[in-house]
Parts: sequence; C-alpha cells; structure tokens
Amino acid sequence: MKDKVVVITGGSSGIGKALAEVFGKQGAKIVITGRDLKALEATAAQLKNQGIIVLSIQADVSKELDNKVMVERIINHFGHIDILLNNAGISMRALFNELDMKVIRKVMDINFFGAVYATKYCLPYIEQRKGSIVGISSIAGYRGLPARTGYSASKFALQGFLESLRTELLYSGVHVLTACPGFTASAIRQRALAKDGSSQGESPRDEQKMMSAEECATRIYRAVVKRQAILTLTTQGKLTVFLNKWFPVFMDKMVFNAMAKEPDSPLKKP
Repeated sequence: MKDKVVVITGGSSGIGKALAEVFGKQGAKIVITGRDLKALEATAAQLKNQGIIVLSIQADVSKELDNKVMVERIINHFGHIDILLNNAGISMRALFNELDMKVIRKVMDINFFGAVYATKYCLPYIEQRKGSIVGISSIAGYRGLPARTGYSASKFALQGFLESLRTELLYSGVHVLTACPGFTASAIRQRALAKDGSSQGESPRDEQKMMSAEECATRIYRAVVKRQAILTLTTQGKLTVFLNKWFPVFMDKMVFNAMAKEPDSPLKKP
C-alpha cells in the first residue's frame, strides 16, 4: 500500500473511518468523502495525528457531478488513483406498504447510484494502475430482509453491478471485490430512515454483540491485498447465504422471526 491512493466514500465514520485507518497505517494516501463537513474535518485530523496522509472532500455520493469533481480534485492533488472503496451507504426500516417512496429513492441513490457514479469516474485511472474497485455490500444483498425492502434492493443491485463489472474487466488487470459484512457495529442503524424519511435515531439491535468496524475493515484490507472476488463476513452471515441458497422458503420464516424480535419491530405475526 506504500504511496497508493485509496478513495473511501462515506469515510468519516463507521466502517469507512476504520478502512481509512487500516489502509493509511499501511502507507496508503487516503481520500475520504462525505456530506458532513465537520465530521470529515474531525476524522481527517484524527488520521493526520496518526501520521496518515489524508485529503478530505465534501461530496454527496448520490450526485453525479459531485463524483466527477471529486475525481478531478484527487487527480490534481495526488496525480493518480489506485483503489476505490465504495463504502457510503444508508439503511431504512419500515413496512413497504407504509413506506414513502422517497425513502427507497434516497437509499437507491446513495447505496447503488453512488457506487456507480464513483466507479464511473475513478475507473479510467484505476485501469492505468491495475488497481482495485471495492463495493461494500451486505448479507442483505443475498437475502432480502423484511422491513428493509429498499436497503436489500439497493444491495442486490450493487452486487449485480459489481459482478457484471468484474466479468467485463476480467482481462484488464483491474481487481473487483464485493465485500458483504454481516451485522457490524457502526452508525448506519442510528441514521436509518423511518417510513416517512426521518432518521430512526437509535439502533434496534445490540451493537455490542456485532463485529467491530475495525475488524470488518481489517478483513476487507486483507481481501484487497489477496485480490479476492467475494468476501462474506461473520458466521451468521455465511450461514444465512448458504441456507438461503438451498432452503429459501424455510429461510423466509427464519428471517421473519429473527427480525420480528427487534425492539419496536413493525413485523407482527397474525
């Protein structure tokens, strides 16, 4: 990673911040992006205190122009791009029949189109360096989660995009990784959207029992170094993917029951 330029969308907190630390400590030059300028500046200051070279760029990943300008700034500053980590994401929790459609549009704009836009503008430079494109997906990209229709749809779309892109670039020297964390301790559930588009405000799950963002980032770093195609994290996540492939109807009931146990879950058995 010495002197490689690593771009991390949504890099000011959670898995994104942990990725910045892991890659930065290995000698990479880090670019973090996000919408919250204060959070970006605070994270950049923390990274610099650790001796990490970092450029912070305020940008909304869901806006195509922001991604174009982001890449122009990176090239002007560092001259090249080696690795793109499409990490920016948002979640939601509400029954589909109660959901304001703006929620699904927002989730798709950030989770799917955000990765598409960033990849589109970074790819020509990554091709020059035979670098890596990484999409931070989710186990929800393999198994649809009730009350998270928009989130699951965005991750299914992301995985289809990455699989197609990986095949297109098979002989280009570019590495494409689909990373699928299970439940990971981060701020994504606190910021998840409710049915009207407002922030959920607190996590409905026990964050202490989840994989840490730091461990998740370390696993993703190793997968990038090994140039893996797919990374599926946590025992629960791997088991969910396996069982859903072979026993999908059984998993409908299992997943419903598991998600219905969350505090204030909108899922109710008749």
